[in-house]
Amino acid sequence: MQSQPEVITCLNQLLRGELAARDQYFVHSRQYEDQGFMRLYERINHEMEEETQHADAILRRILLLGGKPDMRPHEFEAGASVEEMLNKDLQTEYSVRAALREAMALCERHSDFVSRDMLLAQLRDTEEDHAYWLEKQIGLIEKIGLSNYLQSQMPANNP
Repeated sequence: MQSQPEVITCLNQLLRGELAARDQYFVHSRQYEDQGFMRLYERINHEMEEETQHADAILRRILLLGGKPDMRPHEFEAGASVEEMLNKDLQTEYSVRAALREAMALCERHSDFVSRDMLLAQLRDTEEDHAYWLEKQIGLIEKIGLSNYLQSQMPANNP
């Protein structure tokens, strides 16, 4: 199945963004684990797995449309502190959201409704799950303070 080159180029940019988000979550999850924040580790590791699924869906669509996947993640810089990691992850989700919206509009212009619907599902994940959860965590830090928040992210049976 052949598609418009512009759609494939756009899907490749989305793929690169998903790969970068995956890698950022990968690094951050391991940093949380290393610091003993197991609840953050588990959640962010889950996010990494979802970003991998998003990348997989886009990669498969590119192949179906006759394109060549570009597997080079966009550059990113991992955060150093919990607050910085959460904020960087939220900014990544906002960037992904904007790119998905633009890509959906492009797919509509080219009558590629299958790609558009796939991207709509990813947009829902981004807005209703990923970004929402990150906004909640940042809000909790503002409400209860960083030290209380960090304590809540440790396992209950921490020695």
